[in-house]
Amino acid sequence: MAGRECYHCKQWVEAGDAHDCWTTTEAALTKDLSEDLRDAWERLRETAADFGEQRTYASHNSIMFSRTACYFFVRPKKSYLELCVFLPRALKAPQVKRAMASSKTKFANLLQIRHRDEVEAPITEWLREAYDFAGAQPVKDVRRGGSSDPPEQRTRSKKKMPAKKTTAKPTARGPGPKRAARPRR
Repeated sequence: MAGRECYHCKQWVEAGDAHDCWTTTEAALTKDLSEDLRDAWERLRETAADFGEQRTYASHNSIMFSRTACYFFVRPKKSYLELCVFLPRALKAPQVKRAMASSKTKFANLLQIRHRDEVEAPITEWLREAYDFAGAQPVKDVRRGGSSDPPEQRTRSKKKMPAKKTTAKPTARGPGPKRAARPRR
């Protein structure tokens, strides 16, 4: 049989069949969870929904929770839910399996959730802190010229011309830039 394996979702796709693994849904990612993991997932989702306005969406193999930027995501695994919480600090607690810098201002803190009872303080407090942190930070969208403004408020900037070179004058802070030495005669 002619076909191929999708690079992203590892699903076998027959030749000529339409395949779009990027339209992953929450239901598709959570359909095979055990009862304990499903209960834990529902509690995580309810907890996050209580924080306020946000966007929840599935992307590849994760379910993302976002305000201006993703503040946490969940990866359903066979025996646990992998929870990644973005905070301005690395967490040091028994629940945290790993913490690593994800940018200049954020740390990705990885946790494993196996039961509904684990979704309580301090994990819920960390989620709330991440939600608040995500709303407080303007996010630069590199794909759109680094602006955090909504698309309707953005304007196209003109190309900046290089500044003209001027002779530096001595200031109170010091003599200014060094000049090239004259050749000796």
